[in-house]
Amino acid sequence: MVAGLGAWSLAGAVLIILLLPRSLEECGYISLPAPIIRLGDPITVSCIINQNCTSLGPESQIRWKLDTELQPGGRQQHLPNGTLQSTITFPHFNYSRALLSCCLHWGNGLQILDQAELQAGYPPPPPYNLSCLLNLTTNSLKCQWEPGPDTHLSTHFTLKSFKSRGNFQTQEDSIPDCVPEDGQNHCSIPRKHLQLYQNMSIWVQAKNALGTSTSPKLCLVPMDMVKLEPPTLWALEPSPEVAPPQPGCLRLRWETWKPSLHIEQKCELRHQPQRGESSWDLVGALPSRSLQYELCGLLPSTAYTLQMRCTRWPLPGRWSDWSPRLELTTAQQPPIVRLDTWWRQRQLDPRTVDVQLFWKPMPLEEDSGQIQGYLVSWRPSDQAEADPILCNTTELNCTFQLPSEAQEVVLVAYNAAGTSRPTPVVFLESRGPPLRRLRTTARDPHSLWVGWEPPSPRPRGYVIEWGLGTPSPGGSPMTWRMEHNGSIAGTLLQENIKPFQLYKITVTALYQDAKGPSQHIYAYSQEMAPSHGPELHLRHIGKTWAQLEWVPEAPELGKSPLTHYTIFWTNAQDQSFSTVLNASSHGFVLRGLEPASLYHVHLMAVSQAWTTNSTSLTLMTLALGRIPSGQVFQTQPTAVWVPGCQPSQQKIPSSCPAFGTLACHPSPRSQCWKRKRRSQGPGSPSQGPGSPMTAQGPAAAPLWSRPMCSRGTQEYLPPRPSPSPAPVTRSFMCRCWAAPRAQGLGTTSAATPLSPSWGASPPAPSPMRTSGSRQAPWGPQNP
Repeated sequence: MVAGLGAWSLAGAVLIILLLPRSLEECGYISLPAPIIRLGDPITVSCIINQNCTSLGPESQIRWKLDTELQPGGRQQHLPNGTLQSTITFPHFNYSRALLSCCLHWGNGLQILDQAELQAGYPPPPPYNLSCLLNLTTNSLKCQWEPGPDTHLSTHFTLKSFKSRGNFQTQEDSIPDCVPEDGQNHCSIPRKHLQLYQNMSIWVQAKNALGTSTSPKLCLVPMDMVKLEPPTLWALEPSPEVAPPQPGCLRLRWETWKPSLHIEQKCELRHQPQRGESSWDLVGALPSRSLQYELCGLLPSTAYTLQMRCTRWPLPGRWSDWSPRLELTTAQQPPIVRLDTWWRQRQLDPRTVDVQLFWKPMPLEEDSGQIQGYLVSWRPSDQAEADPILCNTTELNCTFQLPSEAQEVVLVAYNAAGTSRPTPVVFLESRGPPLRRLRTTARDPHSLWVGWEPPSPRPRGYVIEWGLGTPSPGGSPMTWRMEHNGSIAGTLLQENIKPFQLYKITVTALYQDAKGPSQHIYAYSQEMAPSHGPELHLRHIGKTWAQLEWVPEAPELGKSPLTHYTIFWTNAQDQSFSTVLNASSHGFVLRGLEPASLYHVHLMAVSQAWTTNSTSLTLMTLALGRIPSGQVFQTQPTAVWVPGCQPSQQKIPSSCPAFGTLACHPSPRSQCWKRKRRSQGPGSPSQGPGSPMTAQGPAAAPLWSRPMCSRGTQEYLPPRPSPSPAPVTRSFMCRCWAAPRAQGLGTTSAATPLSPSWGASPPAPSPMRTSGSRQAPWGPQNP
């Protein structure tokens, strides 16, 4: 690694020598083969101590230091002449500059006898990239070059040249050398040493302590190297005699540098729009004599940055620098747009109609002029003067009133440069054939695909409107779009679509001189599950059957309507049964049950979006020989129920919870459950766990479990009623895990066939459907 001298210098070495004891001032000296060597080469140096140095003892040791570090490897010997010599070799000297010290042990330290500075570096490489420019401002030939890699030595450059004739090889007149300032890689030859139209040979010489090198010679004619100063660029001022520039054009003028007026030139212009990151566009070969130019093909109403440069032409020369930037804005052009239009009409009275007109600008060109506003006008057939303006607005809609006989208005877009081509708006009559099979499909939560079957004859296009389908007094804003391809059979709506919102989508076919009747459909892009399922109730119960009923939940906006119900029931032997009912059902009769048996029943409501478990109940069928009373036993809804108490209550209790207290429902297998059942019928015979329950007392039930429940809860147990011969039925609500759906509609997944649903009159089906043309919850009908 190349190291520097640091704080050491030859002056410092002299100072150290002056401070030596008088007896050691001239004891020794360092002998160098050369003070400057090539970096990385070996070098051997020696330190010789004179024989008349009386302060030296026979065991004196010489030490070497390079800068501040002691160097091992010194070889010490006594010469025949009585002197003491120490020699050290550096096989690869990798310091560009270092201070070498010869030291002697003196007392408890080292005493410097002599010091020498060593330098290392490289011979100078040949300079390259020599180039020269004739500057008419400074009236000199300025040449510059690249010096090449650092030599680590002081290197001097000299610009040499001579005048010549013919092939540049013959020297005619010498030119004084040009010596640059230290650290500079350029030098200028004054005009007094130049012949502008005479050949010259120019080169650079580099020299340091290790050698000399020269660059390749550059042969030139000074005038061919002339570099002009940049021109001055302006916008051409408007004139009454000259028409203003067209949109997308700029008129420019420039002025060349005065000292170059006698030089024939050509110029280049470059421009780029200020917005974005566009590259420069170049316009070349502009004659300098005209000093004016109209630049066209630009974007209208756009700010541009422009610059110009010039060169000597047709004779050789060098390009000037680019001129200072000029910023100009092109003129506007009238809007070049197609205006898609749609309208709604409302008859105010027999002679007046209220019109709400909508439009959308569709640019026909990329550089269409910016729109500043819109004009809607109407000319009565009996009026010859200018059309009265109905609307002058910056919005995309307008409301106005017209006579009932008016069939057409005119719409234009305008800006400062003019107006667009007029768009006639003809109020078509609904005399065309309607669409068929209008349908929708949700692609994702933020888009809806609407499809239809194109009518015959084919329309020239369609208008699609969509907005929130919920009714509101002022109406909800509608989004609309026009499709100009009459052969399409659908389109994807992605604008202003949100999940969990009901949308009304209206499609109207447009014909050449008529329109078809509008068709609409209601749809969601994404629906939520119902908040909860219906509450399940027990209406009647017998020995082998149980009649259930529920009230269907009313449809909710944003929530998926039900597609069907599934009823699950489980007996004490953990045998599960299920059946699927359509969404219009509100009751069902469980048949084929075992007498005097416990059953757990729950209802699951299913929609396209989700599955929701309803309330649950537990019932016990009557024992054989008992006659159903015909009474209705209503369930007592609780929160969530599981077989068994909390972990702290699952042990056999010393006493059961009293009726009329909050208590955890015990498991049917627990002692608490058994005691509770025995206590329900005072005066009834004492029966064991296996005895059936009758109207006069508790009936034994098989051991029963309920695997589908999730966790326990508390229920308020009412005070025990007075003895009654009526059968006792207790039911509980439970939130259960979703059970597997049964296959098929109205089928039962059990070994024992069950009867179909009971014959009560079902309620009217929900007005919302999951696909196709869906009626709205408040009842609007498709036309």
